[in-house]
Amino acid sequence: METPRNALAFILATILIDAIGVGLIFPLLPDLMARVGAADNGAGAVWGGILMAAYALMQFVFAPIVGGLSDAFGRKPVLLTAMATLAVDYVIMALAGTFGLLLLGRLLAGIAGATHTTATAYLADISPPEKRATNFGLVGATYGIGFVMGPALGGLLAAWHVTAPFWVAGAFAAANVVLGLVALPESLPPARRRAFSGTDLNPFGAIRAAFRLPGLALPLFCLFVFEFANMVYPTLWAFWTREVFGWSAAMIGFSFAYFGIGVALAQAVALPAMIRAGGEFRTLMIGLIAGIVAMVWLGLGPPAWLVLTLLPIACISDIVPPTITAMMSNLVPDDRQGLLQGVIAALGSISAVIAPLIVTPLFEVFAAPDARLYLPGAPFLAAGILLLAVLPFFLALSPGRARS
Repeated sequence: METPRNALAFILATILIDAIGVGLIFPLLPDLMARVGAADNGAGAVWGGILMAAYALMQFVFAPIVGGLSDAFGRKPVLLTAMATLAVDYVIMALAGTFGLLLLGRLLAGIAGATHTTATAYLADISPPEKRATNFGLVGATYGIGFVMGPALGGLLAAWHVTAPFWVAGAFAAANVVLGLVALPESLPPARRRAFSGTDLNPFGAIRAAFRLPGLALPLFCLFVFEFANMVYPTLWAFWTREVFGWSAAMIGFSFAYFGIGVALAQAVALPAMIRAGGEFRTLMIGLIAGIVAMVWLGLGPPAWLVLTLLPIACISDIVPPTITAMMSNLVPDDRQGLLQGVIAALGSISAVIAPLIVTPLFEVFAAPDARLYLPGAPFLAAGILLLAVLPFFLALSPGRARS
């Protein structure tokens, strides 16, 4: 069975638009926080962390619900509703002149943040098992392309106004809703659906249900820890580079674009080749080691020119999530794909709630002018040490160990 090309193209376009919206905003976070009253770069990082945590909290609460709804009523209506809500959110963000309104916008965006979850479940529906790892890699690659386009657009639009990226992202989301209404077929026929249950209303219940599925507990734990550590990049990159190197929004945008190219190449080109050559487990371990090396090195405070050398290593680490996701997806039946993807998103949201509330105060302490030890890269160093500490758990995912 081949993956339908038109459906695959639409799902990737949906993910691309979502990623462009994220990429438009991240490089402008320091200026956006200053616009709504942050006193300095450290305080701005903490405020930005609160926004990210609020978004992730809503996504955690609603992602399993949305995943269950898509299993019960189909992917298309859930996907289009989420995208329409995101379009409204971007308008709110564009009009917000206070931190409170920005927070309200992020809460709404978190509720609608199941676009990626439902799109991934849709992709699982239309992909044969042997193609899922490659197609999930395409999802990550598409996000990488979005991060190339987003910061570039953000840099151009910032010359007009700091809120311009929100208007552009809202227009893209609205246009995609119209396209989906016209062109997107439903991927989950009624015969393959399951009833919506009370478990779907409880994110912790959905997580417990997924952990009870054979073979999922360990990979879910490993994915959670990796996502927690990897949150240091989107949470602090703009603030860290502003603090250490004095980069402008345009330069921060360039670095995001550069990173996006690397992620796209890693997941669209390197990931399939690495899986063919060495299998999923070896590919997973290469990504994990790359992540540890990049985080520790960045934490020690390399010069600016070396940062651009380290970013490709960090990009390689982004093959970890799609590889673990594919390994788990091949372990569950069709009528549990939505549940699995919803739980994966929920675990990612838990890490995204906790991590910003930890790494941003850590950054504020070590980036303070009067700090006893001035080490703005301390959060990166801590994330690398955490991944090193859980290395034995990743090693336990080896197929050889699983059989023994």
